[in-house]
Amino acid sequence: MSTLSRLARAEWGDLYSTVRRGLTARRWRAIPMTLGAVCLTAAFQYVQNQSWGYQFVQNIGSVRAEEPLWLALVRTPLSLFVPALDLPVWGALAQILLVFGIAEICVGWWRTLLVGYAATLAGTLYARVGIAIGPDSWVGLPASDAQVIDTGPSAAVVGLAVFVCWRYRAYATGALVIALMVAEVLVKNNLAGKEHLAAIAGVLVLCAGVTAVRQLRRRGGAGRGSGSGLPPMTS
Repeated sequence: MSTLSRLARAEWGDLYSTVRRGLTARRWRAIPMTLGAVCLTAAFQYVQNQSWGYQFVQNIGSVRAEEPLWLALVRTPLSLFVPALDLPVWGALAQILLVFGIAEICVGWWRTLLVGYAATLAGTLYARVGIAIGPDSWVGLPASDAQVIDTGPSAAVVGLAVFVCWRYRAYATGALVIALMVAEVLVKNNLAGKEHLAAIAGVLVLCAGVTAVRQLRRRGGAGRGSGSGLPPMTS
């Protein structure tokens, strides 16, 4: 086996095996939530491009930093599936099918939705903080970005990609995703790019929290296995 093959196997072996087993055993039934998300995104795209449906989609799934926070929180779950009007919808559908599908097979549908929501929420909250900081700081945003619609599915896609790479120890691939998002901001410093970085930061905090909980459980199990956990008595 060549060095390149060994590296690929070490990076993607577990991930590939999991996805392959899931698709072989259940085929499209392995990703029902993903297929539903693709259909919902396509439906939103169709409706928002109709004269009668644009405002409806805006009212239920579009988030801007200028809006009250409570309203943004209500709309954020559906905002995961509202594609950007200025980008080709097939790109968003392909991203959801690939990344959501892999995540659903590897970590389950409810974790996929949870991580996707957490990533999108991190981007939504960052927009408000960035505007409050102002454009003089690299992490800040101009006041005009308060009227820009949040990223939609892309923040969830980026966050899920990083989470799955962490979960299956594909660290080089995860680092590549992060590097590409940093490059995006360097090339085009806009709200969407910075929300992607905020989504990644939120997911990394989530990963750190999961790791800390696991370590605490292991220590607790080791303590219980050693008996009472009290120091030995001396005569």
